[in-house]
This record gives sequence, C-alpha cells and structure tokens, in this order.
Amino acid sequence: MTKIFCDIADINLIRKFNKKKIVKGFTTNPSLMRKAGAKNYSKYSQQILKITTKPVSCEVFADDNKNMILQGKKISKWGKNVFVKVPVTNSQGKFTGKVIKNLNKNKIKLNITAVYTSKQTKKILKNINKKTKVIISIFAGRMSDVGKDPIPQFKESIKISKNYKNVEILWASTREPYNYIQAKQLGCQIITVPPNIIEKIEKFGKNFNKLTTDTVKGFLIDTKKSKFRL
Repeated sequence: MTKIFCDIADINLIRKFNKKKIVKGFTTNPSLMRKAGAKNYSKYSQQILKITTKPVSCEVFADDNKNMILQGKKISKWGKNVFVKVPVTNSQGKFTGKVIKNLNKNKIKLNITAVYTSKQTKKILKNINKKTKVIISIFAGRMSDVGKDPIPQFKESIKISKNYKNVEILWASTREPYNYIQAKQLGCQIITVPPNIIEKIEKFGKNFNKLTTDTVKGFLIDTKKSKFRL
C-alpha cells in the first residue's frame, strides 16, 4: 500500500485535505511556507501541527551541521506527529551525515529530502539505526524534468532499504496523477502529491470510451462558446 501525503503549506488547504481519508500525512518545505505567506516559521508550523494528528514534515533551513542539528532538535519538540526534514546535502553539496546521525541517535523522526540517487540512499542508511522512523524523499519529477529516468534509483533504493523496517521510500516532486500508479508498482511506501493532483487521483477509473467522449464534448462546448463558423 502506497500512502498519499499532501505536499502543501497553505493552512486552509491543510484543513480541507486533512478531512480526506485518502490523505495520510503532509509535507512542507521553506518554499511552500513562503508561498503560503508564512512570516514566522515556528508559529506557522505549529499552527499546522494543531490542525492534524497525521505526520507532518517540517524542514530545517540552516546550511551548516551545527545549526541544522539545533534546528532539528527544536522542530522535533513541536509535536508528536512532526518529522524533521533534513536535506541530504547542504548548499555546497556536502553530505549531511553528521546531522542525520545525531538526530537519529536522539530518536528524532526524520525525512531526508532532495535525494536523487541510490548512492545517497546508501549513505543515509549507513548513518541511521533500525528503530527510529526515517523517510527518504527521492525527487522523481525533478529528475524527469532534466531528462533522467528516476525508476532505477527507486528500485535500487527500495532494494537496499528492505532490511530497515523503520525506513520508508517516498516518491517526491510528483508531476501527474499516473505517478501514483508508478509509485505503487515500484513499492514506494509513500508518495507526496500537490492538492490538485490528489483531486485527480480521487477520480481514477474512467474508461477510454468515456475519456474520448468527454474530450470531444469539451471541444464542442468551446466551439459553440466561441461561435466558430466555416
């Protein structure tokens, strides 16, 4: 079973999607927070955590090991359902293994983000125990955007993490509803999805004939609205 998390930071949308049974958790990041109009990161995040008891990932934004660890420890105290989101490298490309190891040792639930390769997954696994929950977020859509096939990275990451019952592989940067089918077929434990794509997933099941007639009807309606003539 592949759980669907909603990738959003907007308070009103979190309230709405929290009511959906299909949504099993939420992921946020500093970019989504900014887009949602958050001024105080701490207060805004804690507001989100009051809305839902489902897992919520909140990201550190420091760029050095010491402050990532300090921020991670602060975030972990915001709620029982919070996962501390840590990028797999800092902005200089240095692996954040020390941060991952420290927070993991302190029994802090982690979401390791911005992962692109199974080699990175392997490095993460070397720095964690087999008890405390860890999500590894692999950015499928962003790989596809630059012409890379994400599937081999998922297959290998899922394979090498099999012995870690505390580790879940997450399909991130979802681009279309069909990605949910792909994530399920691969055996990803989680996929994180923007709200508009979740609503499309809820409508799965139309057959090809219905798709054809709906498409043609759409063209016909627009033709009439435009009063086109030949």
